[in-house]
Amino acid sequence: MGSIIKGIGSYLPSRVLTNEDLAVKVDTSDSWIRERTGIGQRHIAAEGEYTSDLGLAAAKAALSDAGMEAKDIDLIVVATTTPDYTFPSTATMIQEGLGIHHGAAFDIQAVCSGFIYGVNVVDSLLRTGTAKNALLIGAETFSRILDWEDRTTCVLFGDGAGAVVMSASDDENTGVMNSFIRSDGAHCKLLYVDGGPSRTQTVGHVRMVGNQVFKYAVKDISAAMLECTEGAGVSISDVDWFVPHQANQRILNGVAKRLKLKPEQVISTVEFHANTSAASVPLAMDTAVKDGRIKRGDLVMLEAFGGGFTWGAALFRF
Repeated sequence: MGSIIKGIGSYLPSRVLTNEDLAVKVDTSDSWIRERTGIGQRHIAAEGEYTSDLGLAAAKAALSDAGMEAKDIDLIVVATTTPDYTFPSTATMIQEGLGIHHGAAFDIQAVCSGFIYGVNVVDSLLRTGTAKNALLIGAETFSRILDWEDRTTCVLFGDGAGAVVMSASDDENTGVMNSFIRSDGAHCKLLYVDGGPSRTQTVGHVRMVGNQVFKYAVKDISAAMLECTEGAGVSISDVDWFVPHQANQRILNGVAKRLKLKPEQVISTVEFHANTSAASVPLAMDTAVKDGRIKRGDLVMLEAFGGGFTWGAALFRF
């Protein structure tokens, strides 16, 4: 028994914040941001629009794409760093929003790697028979934890959500082939939020040492991708599409160069979405599926790197 991806969907808030808009608020410019990150704009959740709202919209889109109804789902896993509340989990709120009163729902917190961790967890639960049909959602309102006076971080992030429907399957020719997740807490102070219920009783803001994050990200992501393909018995050259976490175009380029990937194989949406943390991988994948690049039968690799540090990769036949 394995797991397959039956449907995919995403949601972006309607408000778009361009680099020019940001330049009015902080000491920056469109050229400064684009040169260092490749970002041109980001979406920002409206007042009264929460992570659960974004995740619910993406979940409904994924269900529609899969041709399934909410009642068919018996597991919901939400990857997020910006939950509506400390508790209950955002997953249970989406469960209620879908009108589901059976099965299980919980959140995963692995920052930008959350969706990759989610693939690993959901695939494992489907393989063991714990559930038959699952919604895996990456949803973030990262704008709520930004210091809008810190130009080194506030220009990088945006809000959004992406979701997939994953189902148990005995089809050996499709589905998740391997996933690889790792972490190293020794580097936690290079990318973190300076608040939390236990330490400060505040939400806090994102803090980052960007040049150090870049160095570790390129090295660890590349290694994870190689180990993931080797574990599946395939080569990097066999992969049709690479869907990376949309952190920074320079990181995407660095990984592609290190592994000798063709630029056209790497799905990049960072210019339009910025870094949406756990939502970025499913958002980018949905974009490529909807525009016809990723097709059924293609071999696809997902990868991400986030605070913690956490990182990982997942390989599947779509």
